[in-house]
Amino acid sequence: MSKISYGRAITLRAEEDADRIAVVCEDECLSRGELERRANRMAHAFAARGVEPGRIVTIGLPNGLEFIVAAVATWKCGAIPNPISPRLSVPEIIGILDLAEPALVVGFDDLEHRYPALPSDFEPASDLPDTPPPDSVSPHERALASGGSTGRPKLILLRVPAEHDSETPGTVLTPKGSVLVPGPLYHAAPFGSLTQCLLTGEKAILLRRFDASSCLELIERHRVDQVLFVPTMMHRIWRLPEAERMGRDVSSLRVVFTGSAPCPAWLMRSFIEWLGPDVMHEVYGGSERIGGTFITGHEWLEHPGSVGRVTRGTQIRILDPDSGDPLPIGEIGEIYMMPAGGQGSTYRYVGAEARVTGDGWESVGDMGRLDEDGYLYLADRRTDLILCGGRNVYPAQVEAALEEHPRVDSSAVIGLPDEDMGQTVHAILQTTEPVDDETLRLHLRERLVHYAIPRSFERVSTALRDDAGKVRRWELRAKRLG
Repeated sequence: MSKISYGRAITLRAEEDADRIAVVCEDECLSRGELERRANRMAHAFAARGVEPGRIVTIGLPNGLEFIVAAVATWKCGAIPNPISPRLSVPEIIGILDLAEPALVVGFDDLEHRYPALPSDFEPASDLPDTPPPDSVSPHERALASGGSTGRPKLILLRVPAEHDSETPGTVLTPKGSVLVPGPLYHAAPFGSLTQCLLTGEKAILLRRFDASSCLELIERHRVDQVLFVPTMMHRIWRLPEAERMGRDVSSLRVVFTGSAPCPAWLMRSFIEWLGPDVMHEVYGGSERIGGTFITGHEWLEHPGSVGRVTRGTQIRILDPDSGDPLPIGEIGEIYMMPAGGQGSTYRYVGAEARVTGDGWESVGDMGRLDEDGYLYLADRRTDLILCGGRNVYPAQVEAALEEHPRVDSSAVIGLPDEDMGQTVHAILQTTEPVDDETLRLHLRERLVHYAIPRSFERVSTALRDDAGKVRRWELRAKRLG
């Protein structure tokens, strides 16, 4: 096995075929050669401003070619890319910057902070060389910002250097094909998909912002082989007029993954019926890369609602979140995993403490259960659990049932304080057409236990989830509690 830096791997792709398109973003594109030259020049500009191996470069740019050039330039400096959403609030951005202490910030043009910065439209001087800087391996592939479920920012530094096995071919499933990256690059899964494309040679097709109609049009136009959708994207595609959805030629798709959030069973089944069980797959795993699960469409039909069994020797246990005791098969508890071979922690938090047992099992805070065959079923985040009269209500399950109603476009379920029950279930909705509370309750009675049915409903016109399908329940609760 021959490992090389990410920067060197991307250079090799350009040397193999400089004219081959590396990235497409709407009406713009970059060939491998163009990406190599632009990223090299940008890397020299970064280095001139103090970016050294092992330092962090915070990237606050939207999806686009500029983001990709900045990320590749960071790796070529041996530094660590730290992509964060340009749509976060000012206090959140400052909080992340103070954790990262970046050598350089790219973007956030109107933000006042104390770190060296370059504007989002920065272009390196034309006399800077477009040849690679001295080769260096970043000690961490990336530094992702997290904290959307709690409101307290943290950084996740993977204990994986930015090295690529140069003998590895393109993705086994789609060698030298086209991969659609529909999500925001500041999230782990889209960033990982893009990285894989850059290293192994697949063409990456980006959307600046997700749009269901545009997504299908791009799949048809570019003959896309592979894509990872979050359930919110699947829901928006499914809500398109049937004539539009069925009128697009998506027969090029060989692999469709869903992940990043629990996928409602009705939605997964609908996509399997549309695209086929050979195409649909579901994955589960955190940004920390402790471990993960995988399920094919065929397996899912035998274990509906599951996210699969653990992969690559990963071990899994379900523990009582309070006592830490192992729970029996079928009982919901906190999901703990251990990497293959018990190799030790795969990540390091900055700004938070990891949840680790004394014997090395780790959790990212998700709840779920195992069946007798070892298939995992997700419930929700531990911090999002609603205790209603001593009984557990899992918001994701209520949201899945709500969004099965044809007039509900999106939903977020939170717990509000109640003197009698401790908490009551409150549903916040975006609807395509008006629908009254009693109609929704009748719909839910066929799908949920009685105590999980929301006591109150609220309609809003603003988006409840970000571009990656994540809902910030802590923020929704805080606004309603004043």
